[in-house]
Amino acid sequence: MAEQNPQTDDNAERRPTVIADDLHIVYRVNGAKTGKGSATAALSRIVKRGEERGVRKVHAVRGVSFVAYRGEAIGLIGSNGSGKSTLLRAIAGLLPAEKGKVYTDGQPSLLGVNAALMNDLTGERNVILGGLAMGMSREQVKERYQEIVDFSGINEKGDFITLPMRTYSSGMAARLRFSIAAAKDHDVLMIDEALATGDRKFQKRSEERIRELRKEAGTVFLVSHNNKSIRDTCNRVLWLERGELRMDGPTEEVLKEYEKFTGK
Repeated sequence: MAEQNPQTDDNAERRPTVIADDLHIVYRVNGAKTGKGSATAALSRIVKRGEERGVRKVHAVRGVSFVAYRGEAIGLIGSNGSGKSTLLRAIAGLLPAEKGKVYTDGQPSLLGVNAALMNDLTGERNVILGGLAMGMSREQVKERYQEIVDFSGINEKGDFITLPMRTYSSGMAARLRFSIAAAKDHDVLMIDEALATGDRKFQKRSEERIRELRKEAGTVFLVSHNNKSIRDTCNRVLWLERGELRMDGPTEEVLKEYEKFTGK
């Protein structure tokens, strides 16, 4: 059973931004085969063969319930295949619930390292299109353009912003994605491993920006395998294992138990 985050007077005064109520997410995979990779192996333990021939059901999120409030930065931790990214996609409205509900106040924005920017377009064009896709006006994108480029740091060793995205390293592309998303104030911003790439200098800038987003009354969810990033940016942690919410509470308390579990 998951430990519930205590409802303090401070929480009671704040407005909830995300409510997950007994949320279940099930994938149906045609002709799925079990692999040997760590993530696949973890998933295979919760895979059930469906009624249809050759269809497997992956019960990726199992009965997860929590309430997130404005001003919180919430870390999502757990083993590979534990349902962290699936939970974010469900909050963003990209996956239907098999059972239960997700309620959001405002527009959730999901930022992933693999989020698609246009490889054949320049970084400059991607900044413009990415900003527009997030709901910024052309004037806002123009005003914040240089700030986005400077934050990403991709021009520190050359004029890369004028080159096609396909010429970027994965780290450069990830930094640009984060920089575009971080230029806008969000009701709910979900970051999937975005701080895992880039040098320590960029990670520090990212962590500072997350703290600013919290102060601006947003809610931030961060999926990361880097416990230090979680400690530096999050005031609360949800720990998922095999799709279930194992623990929900203050960052240090949850990470302490998680580190005992993983032996790290």
